[in-house]
Amino acid sequence: MNPLADLIIPAEPTLLVITGPTAVGKTALCVELARRLDTEIVSADSRQFFREMSIGTAKPTPAEMGDVRHHFIDSHSIEDDYNAGRFEQDALTRLAELFRHHSTVILTGGSGLYLQAVTEGLDELPAAPPEIRAALQAELAAHGLEPLVAELARLDPIAHGRIDLQNHQRVLRALEICRATGQPFSSFHGRKSSADRPFRVIKIALTRERDELYQRIDERMELMLAAGLEAEARALHPYRHHNALQTVGYQELFGYFEGHYDYAEAVRLLKRNSRRYAKRQLTWLRRDPQYQWLHPTEVLGLLG
Repeated sequence: MNPLADLIIPAEPTLLVITGPTAVGKTALCVELARRLDTEIVSADSRQFFREMSIGTAKPTPAEMGDVRHHFIDSHSIEDDYNAGRFEQDALTRLAELFRHHSTVILTGGSGLYLQAVTEGLDELPAAPPEIRAALQAELAAHGLEPLVAELARLDPIAHGRIDLQNHQRVLRALEICRATGQPFSSFHGRKSSADRPFRVIKIALTRERDELYQRIDERMELMLAAGLEAEARALHPYRHHNALQTVGYQELFGYFEGHYDYAEAVRLLKRNSRRYAKRQLTWLRRDPQYQWLHPTEVLGLLG
């Protein structure tokens, strides 16, 4: 079965989701697809929203984007409180506008939660008092992440086993709900807030052989460093506790700046953690049986 067979003139508005791990080749493929389909690209990359973060997020350059219009790149500041729930509403509003002019729109990025927000909606979570988040942020700054991870293990072993425990934002969000409600964060999973989407969704996940992917990741890290990643990270170091900066590509250099290890170790960690991040992305995506897994070179051939 060819999932892209009718995309030139689809029978109904169609959202084409192109995702995959970091460095798999999403950007170049999506630009070429957008040109062939005469459409635009909506980015669901949770770090490329932020204007201050370019090199470390592998944000596409103007040359790479070419003549294809991209949405939600450089749309926010790292000081903005932006999350998947807000992106869901903003993206759905933008898609409604785009479908007035395009029968197919491309949604792309490696942030599985943000893709899910647009295509399916998010688990409905209760609001938490802002003082709880402020207290958690203060504890993180004073004592680091380890005590908070231990608390999460006590309060919600299920969430502790599921979420990325190196991701400060995910740990804080889970604890925020635990403390605010007295119930496990995981108990709210499955309570969907979404309505039916007014468009068809086709999901493509890009894949490469592991050795090839890991080589591409290492090469990308070298290119980022050559392009000035260290200087970009130094400029962002004063903002290191912002949620947007709790991510691979910056945290490794922050540790170097703070004297925890030397530059060579920072580079080693940057590459290692980027490979680990790719593995986590793949694990997330494989939970969704709707994704069809293709090598980037296969996708254009299917379009015809």
